[in-house]
Amino acid sequence: MSLYKSLLIAGLIAGLSTASALAAGGGGGGVGGGGEMPSASAPRYDPAEEYAKAVKALQARDYKTAARAAGNVTTAAPKNLDGWRLLGIAQAGAENWKGARRAYERAVKLAPDDLPSRGGLALSLANLKDPKAQAELDWLKARSGSCGAGCDPAMLKAMTADVERAMAGAAPGPRASRTSDALIFASDRGDHAYGAAVSLINERRYDEALASLEKARLAFGPHPDVLTYQGYTWRKLGELEKAEAYYRQALAIAPNHLGATEYYGELKVERGDLAGARLMLAKLDLNCAFACAEAEELRRWIDAGGEPGR
Repeated sequence: MSLYKSLLIAGLIAGLSTASALAAGGGGGGVGGGGEMPSASAPRYDPAEEYAKAVKALQARDYKTAARAAGNVTTAAPKNLDGWRLLGIAQAGAENWKGARRAYERAVKLAPDDLPSRGGLALSLANLKDPKAQAELDWLKARSGSCGAGCDPAMLKAMTADVERAMAGAAPGPRASRTSDALIFASDRGDHAYGAAVSLINERRYDEALASLEKARLAFGPHPDVLTYQGYTWRKLGELEKAEAYYRQALAIAPNHLGATEYYGELKVERGDLAGARLMLAKLDLNCAFACAEAEELRRWIDAGGEPGR
């Protein structure tokens, strides 16, 4: 296995021991079943649970099982980058390069500047002897000259070398050791990253919070709590469209998630959509058996026509 795939898998494995505990505390859940039409009775998956299954299977090098679970993630959360990237890793591990290419193409469509996805796509195309691999290799080389914040120079170098070897028809490079992988990702455990992000948000250190939330996503995948905080942080940075996208992802996974519902309502107030905000408030009132903090906070926002205290 190549260096950068080892790094990716090690990062995915990091924090997995606490993923189930975090998922249990999401604050939201799906709509109750019963009385559904046959067209609505297809299997439903918890993307965070399926993500954890896929990571465990990757750890055991069971790529078929990993691909199946990762595919379930993409079914449950089709607009989430993490699921498609994970599926690409699983298919590449099985050397199903056509499957890997399809998965990475979806990931790149969602996030054109995502380094692991672009590297994975380049390697898939190279192994398929597709001439489009050259354009992806050129992108990687161009990125090496401006590997700024959030870019891992060692991973970029390894990806570029792997693609060049594949294009030349050479054997893959040596696989990194598990020990060095563990050291690289020791500080990136999902539970630690998530807790750090919450503290950073409270301190209004939003750029740093986003970096910690990205690490939490690597461990937990499309978890509604992580997505909600990503939306909240982007909103505080004034990026309302990005914030809305994350809130919608969180609510697609957990329709009754209290935090996502409240924050989405606050975003609507900021946009002047008080009618939409009141719909979010009505949903909170319905889902809270008794008055809850989320409903009361959104009610204050609506009454004030914006953030209370400003």
